[in-house]
Formats: sequence, structure tokens, C-alpha cells
Amino acid sequence: MKIAGTVQDSIVDGPGLRFTVFTQGCPHGCEGCHNPETHDPGGGEERATAEIIREMLSNPLTDGLTLSGGEPFAQAAECAELAGAAKDAGLNVWTYTGYVFEELAALGDAARRLLELTDVLVDGRFELAERSLELRWRGSRNQRIIDVARSLESGHVEISDK
Repeated sequence: MKIAGTVQDSIVDGPGLRFTVFTQGCPHGCEGCHNPETHDPGGGEERATAEIIREMLSNPLTDGLTLSGGEPFAQAAECAELAGAAKDAGLNVWTYTGYVFEELAALGDAARRLLELTDVLVDGRFELAERSLELRWRGSRNQRIIDVARSLESGHVEISDK
């Protein structure tokens, strides 16, 4: 898979100590994005998912996996593989996406699988006019922190209390 990099012990990409994967490639191109170097799908480095999984599981203090970007749903099958390994290891999964929850169903089976393996989804494009440094876990007010399991069960977006 193409990634921009990983962070072994992030405390800003969700609660607890997180292993964060920054995917490479993003179709959104949000003005003011804090990871613009991840936009070009030709950038970054090619890494085997098995290698990333070994790195993720190497720290016994890790609480969860965060998939960020770039756009994780642009590599949904690979990200679902990482998320599945995280869940098998008892870790929680957060996924950041520029898509809104309601758009993800149209992206196909791999996107659905990734969504089903995600505990919390932070959705929506970053909007510079809505930017706030006071927000927890998100960059702009339009972005939502979604409890995915409850949302899939109810059929509509359920905001997380995380």
C-alpha cells in the first residue's frame, strides 16, 4: 500500500496511545489541509500491509489504530486489512475521511468493509472557514465524530460521545 508514513505513539489522532497510518493519495485537496504532502497518489512509499501490521503490534502500550491521510478510503481494501488486524489484537480503530458517512456506501465493498471495522469515523472535508483549534479530534466544525456501529445499526448518523 502507499503511505506517507506512520507514527508509533500519537496522542492527537484519537484517545489513548495510537498507531497512526498516514495513507498516500487524496482526491479532496482541501484548502488548508495539514497534510498536503499526502495528496499526490504518486508520492510516499510502498509498504506491505504485513510489515505495517507488525510495526503496529510491536508496542504493547498501543490503545488503537488511526487511519488518516491522504484518504484512507482511496485504499480501502488495504486499510481494512490493517483495521482487521487491529481489531483481532483488541485495538480500537478510528478512521479520518474527507467523505461524509452518507457517501461511503457508494464507494463499494472494500469501503463498506473498512467502515464496518471502524469504531469511530471522523468525516467531512476540512473547511478552512470552519477551522477551530478548540475542537477535539477534528480540524473544522463541519466534521463529525461518528459512532460507526450505532450508525450502521440505526441507519442514520449517530454522533460519538468520545
